[in-house]
Amino acid sequence: MQFQVGQGRVALTVPDSESLLAIIGRRLEEGRGFALATMNVDHLEKLRSDDRFRTAYAAHDLIVADGNPIVWLAKLGGEPVSLVPGSDLVEALCAVAAGKGRSVAIIAGTEESGRIAADRLMAKIPGLRVAMISAPGFPFDPEGPEADALLDRLTDSGAGLCLLAVGAPRQEILAARGRGRCPNVGFASVGAGIDFIAGRQKRAPGLVRAARMEWLWRASLSPMRLGPRYLRGALILPGHALRALAHRRRR
Repeated sequence: MQFQVGQGRVALTVPDSESLLAIIGRRLEEGRGFALATMNVDHLEKLRSDDRFRTAYAAHDLIVADGNPIVWLAKLGGEPVSLVPGSDLVEALCAVAAGKGRSVAIIAGTEESGRIAADRLMAKIPGLRVAMISAPGFPFDPEGPEADALLDRLTDSGAGLCLLAVGAPRQEILAARGRGRCPNVGFASVGAGIDFIAGRQKRAPGLVRAARMEWLWRASLSPMRLGPRYLRGALILPGHALRALAHRRRR
C-alpha cells in the first residue's frame, strides 16, 4: 500500500510481524544490513512537509504498519496488512538476534533507560549480548558530528542489530545514514519501546489496547505534547481515505 506524502510516496513493504521477523532473521544470518521503519499517522503528517524525513524513509527497505489508522487505510485500499507496533518489536528482534549469534546496540533517549532495558532484555532472552549502549545529547542532530561518532562506535562494536529509540524523524534519519556507513548492521526504529521496557513510560492496559484506543491513553498522559500531534494526524486521514478508495477502484 502506497501513501501520498507531499511530492512523494511511501509504501508499506512488509505485511505482518511473522514475515518481518523471517526477513530480519535471514539478514542477520547473512550479515546484511537493513533499515526498519514503523509507519504511523504522525509519520504521515511529518512526511508531508519534511524533505529530510522523506529522503530517510526512501532509504528504508522494511516498512510496517504501526498504528491502527494505517492498518485501516491499507484495508480500505484493498491491500490489507497487520498491525506491527514498533514498541512491541524490541523483545522479538532481540530474540532473533540472539538466535543468530548477533549482538545488539541500543541508542536511547537516555543512557539510564538504555542500560535498564539492556539488563532486563539480557535477563529475559537467553544468549542475548548488548555490545553498545549510548544516548545522544540534546538537541541531537542525526546528520551532525555526534551522529558520525555514534555510527563509528557502532561499527567498532560489532553489533548486528541497532535499536534506535530517539524519536521521529531523528531515528529514521540516523538509520538511513547508517545504512551507508554500517552496511552490515540492521537498524530498527522502535520509538518508545526502550522506555517501555525500562519502565520509564507506561503501556496502556491490555483492554485499552484491545479496543484500539492506546492513542487516547497516551494522549491523556501527555495532553499538551500529544494532543496537538493526534489532532494534526486526524486532519489528514480523510484525504488518505479518499485516495485509498480510489486506489482500490483502480486495482
